[in-house]
Amino acid sequence: MKESLWVELYRPHTIADCILPEEYKNTFQSYVDRKEIPHLLLCGGPGTGKTTVARALCDEIGCDYLMINGSDESGIDTFRTKIKTYASSMSLTGGKKVIIIDEADYLNPNSTQPAMRAAMEEFAVNCTFIMTCNFKNRIIEPLHSRCAVIEFKLRKEDRPKMAMAFMKRATEILNNEKIPFDKAVLAEVVKKHFPDYRRVLNELQRYSVSGKIDTGILSSIADVSINELVSALKDQNFGAMRKWVADFGAEDPARVYRKIYDSLYDVIDKSTIPNAVLILAKYQYQSAFVPDQELNMVACLTEMMVEVKFNG
Repeated sequence: MKESLWVELYRPHTIADCILPEEYKNTFQSYVDRKEIPHLLLCGGPGTGKTTVARALCDEIGCDYLMINGSDESGIDTFRTKIKTYASSMSLTGGKKVIIIDEADYLNPNSTQPAMRAAMEEFAVNCTFIMTCNFKNRIIEPLHSRCAVIEFKLRKEDRPKMAMAFMKRATEILNNEKIPFDKAVLAEVVKKHFPDYRRVLNELQRYSVSGKIDTGILSSIADVSINELVSALKDQNFGAMRKWVADFGAEDPARVYRKIYDSLYDVIDKSTIPNAVLILAKYQYQSAFVPDQELNMVACLTEMMVEVKFNG
């Protein structure tokens, strides 16, 4: 199953193959050239290449590494039974070992994260730690100070170049998979989800089940859908709003919150714009942690019904 997923099948194994701004690529390439990786904290949104870079560093240097998913193994027992045991043992190849902790922002900040402080110093000669996270503010400050912190942020001037690079990579993947595609539709998929590379590949693989990528398979939150939501909010029609969320909201919450933010400016009273922004920001942040995205979004829109005044 793992080998059938495009995100795994086409995951880069070298820094040169990773799609990154030049300054980031140069930094990571310097680690490869020196064959020495410092403790790293890689921060940024989902699908931007943090885990891929961590694994590519290890693959290219040829060091042993252990992968731990912080969202699944966040407790102190993981530190005691896995992290400390692996870090304290010698590499079979005689080189330095690496522990990659994916989604480290889910590690318990009251037990596991504090325990990591001493381990990073105690085993520094033998083991390097690479942590990835979506929200660096959830990583305690003592871990920040022990790592080189690299934020996967795209500057405005970097975005067109990175989008074109990923468009080229996606084209190569589709050609390799022998999937016919419409270039305009592919560009729309990349634009829709960029810079979440993982989401782009997952969507393309999902669309490819039909045998081709063309206008027939594209679906998105159209303006008419946002208009339906605005109408429901203005009329305080809870049932219509809840149906809208069920139809459009849960699949890609971050994008939906952004779409609502971009669309509401022209339809709400200017005096309540600050309220609307604060409400959207609060629930978008919460969406990273809540188990039920639909309930969280319904709560957000219900609060907007009460606190925000609409034009007309």
